Amino acid sequence: MHIETASTVPNNDEPSSLCFSDLYNLYEIIGKGPFSVVRRCTNKTNDKQYAVKIIDVEQFTSTPGFSADDLRREATICSSLKHPHIVELYETFELEGCLFMALLQAHDVVAQEVYGDGVVRIGPSYISHNTLTSDNNIDNDYTGHNGNELNDSRGDGLSDTVCDVTRVRLVQFQRNTDEPLGITLRMTENKRCVVSRILNGGMIHRQGTLHVGDEIKEINGKPVSNHPIQYLQQMLKDARGSITFKIIPSYRSQPPPCDIYVKALFNYDPKDDDLIPCAQAGIKFSIGDILQIISKDDHNWWQGKKAILPKNIDERMISNYYGNYDNSPAGLIPSPELQEWRIATNAIEQARDGNANCGVFGRKRKVMKDKYLAKHNAVFDQLDLVTYEEVIRLPEFRRKTLVLLGAHGVGRRHIKNTLITSQPKQFAYPIPHTTRLPKKDEENGKNYYFVTHEEMMRDIANNEYLEYGTHDDAMYGTKLETIRNINRQGLMAVLDVEPQALKVLRTAEFAPYVVFIAAPDLSQIKGVNDESLERLVKESELLQQAYGHYFDLVIVNNDIEETIRELQHSIERVSLQPQWVPVSWVY
Repeated sequence: MHIETASTVPNNDEPSSLCFSDLYNLYEIIGKGPFSVVRRCTNKTNDKQYAVKIIDVEQFTSTPGFSADDLRREATICSSLKHPHIVELYETFELEGCLFMALLQAHDVVAQEVYGDGVVRIGPSYISHNTLTSDNNIDNDYTGHNGNELNDSRGDGLSDTVCDVTRVRLVQFQRNTDEPLGITLRMTENKRCVVSRILNGGMIHRQGTLHVGDEIKEINGKPVSNHPIQYLQQMLKDARGSITFKIIPSYRSQPPPCDIYVKALFNYDPKDDDLIPCAQAGIKFSIGDILQIISKDDHNWWQGKKAILPKNIDERMISNYYGNYDNSPAGLIPSPELQEWRIATNAIEQARDGNANCGVFGRKRKVMKDKYLAKHNAVFDQLDLVTYEEVIRLPEFRRKTLVLLGAHGVGRRHIKNTLITSQPKQFAYPIPHTTRLPKKDEENGKNYYFVTHEEMMRDIANNEYLEYGTHDDAMYGTKLETIRNINRQGLMAVLDVEPQALKVLRTAEFAPYVVFIAAPDLSQIKGVNDESLERLVKESELLQQAYGHYFDLVIVNNDIEETIRELQHSIERVSLQPQWVPVSWVY
C-alpha cells in the first residue's frame, strides 16, 4: 500500500508509512457532496478536533470537466489562502483512490468578527459551495471506488446517519465593562436556546458576532440545555473578561433595514410593564417624544431610539424640534398591535367591572395567546386606539393655522382677540356663518355671514363646515372655505375650537400648530377655594388626558399676559425650526 503525505504543517518526525487511520479517529458525518463526504475526526497525537473531507478520486476524475489537477489545485488553494469563506487545510492523505483533506474544525478557530473588521477564519460550515454541497444520494458510510468502507475507526458505535450539515462555530469576545451585551434569548419548544433579539447599537451588534436565530449550545464551555432563560440571561449579565459562545449559525437572510420615525402618542415606562422580555432593555418615553424605529422584526416588540432635545430649544417645547439622535443602543418598545391589545383588554375588563374609563395603562391579566380575540369584541372597535404616528422631519416652514384648545373659561377667547388685535397682519379669525337674521347696522361678512337654513344644511351635508351648533334657535358654524381664504391672504387663522375638530384640521392643507391652554395650578393660587376653578382644573386634566397626543405646545395659564407673550414667542420660533410632521402631510 503506497501512502503519500502532504502537510501544511510539516512534521518531519512522522514516518511516511503512517496512514490516515493511524493518526485520526473518524466520527459522524457532518456534510456530503456529489463526490465526497465530510466527517468529524480527532487527531490522536494532539487530541484536537478536525473535519476531514474524503473525496472519491476516481469518481471525481471520471466526471467530465474534472481532473486530478483540480484536486491538487483545491488542496493548494486551501493551504495557502486565508479567506473568510475558505477554511484552513491542516494536512492531506491519499489512500487507495481516496483523498483525505484534514481541515481545521470550528472548535479550534475563534471568530474575530469585530464591527467593521475584515478577516474571519471559521469552521467547515463555511467551506465554499464547490467544496461542500448537500447531496442526498450519498450513502451513510462513504465507500471508495475500490469498495473499502470508511467507517468509525474507534468502533464505538457512533452513528453516521444521513443528516443536514451541522454548522458549529466558536465566538469569543472581551467584556471588561458593565455595558449590557444587548441580546435576549428564548427557548424553543424543542428546548433549543436561540438568539431572539439583538439590540441595535449594543455590544453584540457592534461586534457582529451573533445573529438573530443563532442556536447557542454552550456559554463559556457550559451547556445551556436544561437551564431556564432567566438563569442564562443572568449568566451573561454577570460575565466578564473573555466570553465564549458555541453556536450553530442560523444563516437566515437579514431583513431589510428599517428607518422610520414615529411620534409617541402614549406614555410608557418599561419598569411598569410585565409583558416586556427584559425591562432593562426597554425605553421610557412620554407623549410627544420622537422615536427612531430601527427594527420591526419582532411582532410584539420594536427596537427604537429616543431623540435628544437640542440645547438651544426651550424644554417646554414639544418634540417637533428634535433634530439630534441618541448614539446609545436601541431599546425595546411595544409594537402598535401589542399596545392596542393591552388597551382593549384593559377596557374590556374595566367595562365588566362597571368602569368605562379605558385610557388607563394597565397590566396584563390575560395570556398573550388571547390577544387577537380582543379584536372581535365590540369594545375594541369602539375605542379610539392611539399608539404611534409616523412622522417626517421637514425644513422650517410656517404653520397655516393656530388652534387653541382648553377647558371652557380658561381664557382662549381673550388670547385669540389679543393676538388678532395686536398683530392684524399676521393673524385673523374666520368669520362664522349663521342662520339668524342680521341685527340693525350688521353687515354681511363683517361679523357674520348670513345664510338661510337650507343653505347651511346643504353645506353641512357636503362637509363644508369645520364645526357648527345651535343657539337661540339659530345655527352657527365655521366654514372651511373661510379658513382657506385667510391662508390665501398669507395670514395665520386663529381657531378656538373643540378637540374633535382636529380630525379635520390635522392635514397638510391646514397645517395646524396646536396649543393647549391649561388651567392654572390651584396650589399656586393662595387662599382660593372656588368650585368653578376646581371644575376648570378637572376639565383641563380630562382634555389633556384624552387629546394630549395632539398638542404641539402646552402653556399653563397662571398669568394671561405671560401666556400671550409665551405663545407669541413660540409661534415665531416654530417657523424658524425644522419640524416633525405626520407623513400624511407629505405623502
